[in-house]
Amino acid sequence: MAAASTQPQQNECSAAYDRLAELKAFDETKAGVKGLVDAGVTQIPRIFQAPPHLLDTDDPNFSFPIIDLEGADRDPAKRKQIVEKIRDASANWGFFQVVNHGIPETVLEEMKAGVHRFYEQDVELKKQFYTRDNKRKIVHNSNFDLFSGAFTNWRDTTLYRMAPDPPAPQELPACCREILKEYSEGVLKLGELLFQLLSEALGLRSSHLKELNCTKGLQVLCHYYPACPQPELTLGACKHEDNDFITVLLQDHIGGLQVLHRNQWVDVPPLPAALVVNLGDLLQASFSNSNYAIFLVSCDFVCSELE
Repeated sequence: MAAASTQPQQNECSAAYDRLAELKAFDETKAGVKGLVDAGVTQIPRIFQAPPHLLDTDDPNFSFPIIDLEGADRDPAKRKQIVEKIRDASANWGFFQVVNHGIPETVLEEMKAGVHRFYEQDVELKKQFYTRDNKRKIVHNSNFDLFSGAFTNWRDTTLYRMAPDPPAPQELPACCREILKEYSEGVLKLGELLFQLLSEALGLRSSHLKELNCTKGLQVLCHYYPACPQPELTLGACKHEDNDFITVLLQDHIGGLQVLHRNQWVDVPPLPAALVVNLGDLLQASFSNSNYAIFLVSCDFVCSELE
């Protein structure tokens, strides 16, 4: 791996390297990874360098499950087939892609465009949202776990708590205000359908998960991965599990999302107008009696967490 080429340099300066000081200096700029790129860095700072073994990826020939939701809300026969497919994908993968989910492709494309508008605007406009206070309704920073993670991901993130108590409209960034509201409405509606289908796949009443208030909360996370001068040395997101009920994830055309399936990393190919559904830890722990598989995600773009 190319990452090995950095080892001599790292060994030479290990004694002088103060990781905490570098993290604090990076965070105090409030400019995130995008700020480094705008400053013209040609080598990534050491805090972003991932251990070489984390950079190895597999690409086995698996067919990632795709489920067409067309007719799920009006055709009992199709709904039964869809529930069976969701049951199988949930048990064997913990992930699946959905198409014909009810959110127009124009809304998805505008959501991605809105994310880019936010991150590409003047840094002073973004700094007003930059915070480490995770209780706020809008949290913008680079790496939520900046001071606790093993290494720093090449990624900036903005979190919007859009339900049940969303920010006032004027609190949302003007550059993506309207699309955030429209996208959130669509995801909440889709979430209700998914929780119905998941309930039925578990052999429960279709209203079971909704009655437990699983459909009330929504967090929209907008991840941004600026162009990296040394992409072979870092990751946009390290392996992790989502600790919500479900994540509805919107990829851009570039891709990069992987899931761990049968101990191998599998690419999730970008599919126009599709959304990736990830069953989170809470769904597994609380409702599935561990019958649903929960695996790890290595990279994502825009995800909406329903909890």
